[in-house]
Parts: sequence; structure tokens; C-alpha cells
Amino acid sequence: MPKRILHIHAHPDDAEIFSGGTLALLAAAGHHVTIATMTPGDCGSHHHDAEEIARIRRQEAASAAALIGAKYLCAEFRDLSIFETDEARRRVTALLRRTQPDLVITAPPADYHCDHEVTSNLVRDACFAAPAPNYSTAELGHWEPLPAIPHLYFTDPAEGVDREGRAWKPHVVVNMESTLETKRAMLAAHQSQRVWLKEHHGMDDYLETMQEWSAKVGAYAGLAFGEGFRQYRIHPYPQSGLLEELLGAGLVKGL
Repeated sequence: MPKRILHIHAHPDDAEIFSGGTLALLAAAGHHVTIATMTPGDCGSHHHDAEEIARIRRQEAASAAALIGAKYLCAEFRDLSIFETDEARRRVTALLRRTQPDLVITAPPADYHCDHEVTSNLVRDACFAAPAPNYSTAELGHWEPLPAIPHLYFTDPAEGVDREGRAWKPHVVVNMESTLETKRAMLAAHQSQRVWLKEHHGMDDYLETMQEWSAKVGAYAGLAFGEGFRQYRIHPYPQSGLLEELLGAGLVKGL
């Protein structure tokens, strides 16, 4: 039976960089994929004002998602302005209730960017809150509570290291060699980010950098290209490996 997959990360292009190949595999297997971002990337330009770059980046994100038949949603926070508040937690919880995911993929709890880290914490808490009927999100829309806490996975951090430069080794690596070109096409849809990453991050070619990162992660499991994930298995979150089950042993290598 097809499952509902929600990938929610901080900014447009984050899902594609860290999980694009895996999302393409899940979509090709018939599962329903939604890619959500916390913000529309409104600070990601030296050349457009916040409203204009947000419009551009929403369009790019929707185009990237469409390449694998996925939907795109934005929670409409703003860059560098995501904080752990009750209002923010309820907004993310409402997004989970809207999409009713069986499996959630989000940012790691330790990464180079504050938006990534706060997103991780809010999504973790929203997974716990979404099945609790007395945690009301009625003012944000009329969606039913989830039937249970969804399976929760964290992506790798940027470059596979935390804020202190310590290696973050994944629990599982997905073999996405067959979807590498799809991942490239999804990431290339975020054309505005090529300029931003070059000017602000000093990253000259983000497509080549993505491929280098994918090769580095794949090497953990003896693969040409891979994407790494850690499952959050603290009580009472689900213990079974749903991602591994959906993709099969031939595509997921445990470490």
C-alpha cells in the first residue's frame, strides 16, 4: 500500500541536496511525496528584494518537486526568523495534520545553519504533537490529528559534519545511483541559488558539490552515490525502519 512521505526542511533546495535521490526512488515506487520548506528562501539573494526572491524560489521549488510528481508546500516562516515558540510548533503540527504522513524526513539537530537546527526540533516535536487531539491547530485549518506518531528520519548535515566539524555518521545509506541524474535535475531547478551560493557561500558549482557529497556518503556503504539518514527512535517514536522497508534491502545499507 502506498505511503505518504513528508520531507520538511528549512529552505528551498535543502530537500533536493540532502534527499533528492531518495525522494525520487520513493516517488517512483508509487508513494505520495510532499516536499515542504519552512521558509521561501527570502534572504537568499543579493539582487532581489525579499518578496521577489521568495516568489522566484517558491516557483523553483514547485518545479523541482514536479519532476518526481511530488507536491510542494511552504510553511511561510522567514529566513533566520524560525524560533521554537508555541505558535511555530502549532504551525508545523498543522502542516503534518494537513499532509498526514506515515514517514517524515527533516533536518538534523546539529548543522551549520540555525534555521536547519530549529526546523529539526520543531518537526520532531510536531511529530509527537500531531496525534494529540487536545493540541489544537484549529485556527490554522481543520485537519484531523494523525492516527499515530509518524516514523521520523534526519538527513545528513551539510558536508556530513556538525557545527564543531565532527563527523555525523548516518544509520543507513540509500543507494541513489539510479536517481542521481534526477537529483541533479531537481537541484538545477533552483537556478537562483547558483548565484547565491557562489556569492555568499563561495560554492562555485553547487551541482558538482552535491555530487561530491553524494559520493562521500555512498563510500560509507561501498556505493558510488548515497544519501544518509538517522532514524529518531527515542520512546515513543516508531522503532521499525519504515524507510528501509519501503525501499528494500537492495537499496538501503545499514551501518
